[in-house]
Amino acid sequence: MKFSIQLLYTWYRNLLRNPMYRWWVILGTLVYILSPIDIAPDFIPILGQIDDVLLLSVLFSEVSALALGAWKAGRGSEEPSSETVDVDAVSVE
Repeated sequence: MKFSIQLLYTWYRNLLRNPMYRWWVILGTLVYILSPIDIAPDFIPILGQIDDVLLLSVLFSEVSALALGAWKAGRGSEEPSSETVDVDAVSVE
C-alpha cells in the first residue's frame, strides 16, 4: 500500500464525517496542535508551524463544511425547489 497525502486526507475527512468519532478527532487534533511533541517540533522556526497550520486549516474547512451542511438540512423546507414544472396555459374569456 502506497502512502500519499491524498490517502491521509481522505482518511481524516471520513473520520470527521463519522458522528461516532467526530468529537474524538476534533479533540485529538486540538491536542496535537497545542502539544510541543509532533511531526515537526514547534521550536523549529518555520517548519514547526507548517504542520500545525495545515492540520488546523483542514480541521476548520471540514468542520465548517459539516456545519454548513447541517444548517442547510435544517432549512430544507424553506428553500424553493429547483424542479421544473410544465404547465399548459388555457385562456379564459
